[in-house]
Amino acid sequence: MIQKISWPFLLIVVFASCQKSKTEKSAYPDHVGDIAFDEKTDDPNFKICLNGRIPQYYEFGKSLQYKGEKPAIDKHFEILKQNESTAESGYITIRFVVNCEGKTGRYRIEEMSNDYQPMSFDKKLVEKILTLTRELNGWIVGGDQAHPVDYYQYLTFKIEGGKLIEIMP
Repeated sequence: MIQKISWPFLLIVVFASCQKSKTEKSAYPDHVGDIAFDEKTDDPNFKICLNGRIPQYYEFGKSLQYKGEKPAIDKHFEILKQNESTAESGYITIRFVVNCEGKTGRYRIEEMSNDYQPMSFDKKLVEKILTLTRELNGWIVGGDQAHPVDYYQYLTFKIEGGKLIEIMP
């Protein structure tokens, strides 16, 4: 008889221990790829418009949403094509959020070698790319006039010998 009572009791204890309290915050984002606010690095004045929810796609499959499109971005980063030569080659990707006002924030950087392994570039080069990315101010608001939305954007910089070769997308 003890065994018959033990199993239901054990199941209740296991089930109850798996439940999270409503106030407990998960260590994982709600969606893969979310860029959560980080009080150490992010501007607290940058606001997300849709109650903190950003759709998980890059502006609805449209091309680059920037005034002047890719040629304007290429021109903005032209200075990096004359950068001092170093032995570093690979990719620097900067992901960020464009809010419903066309403002940007929550910048995240990923650096990798040509064979897609994590690496670190010269800090001055990375900081220069980040500063130039933050200076871009022609981002087009996502959605439409009646329903503007926040969206994720990224720029990947292909670096060879310390010089900018290409900006993707």
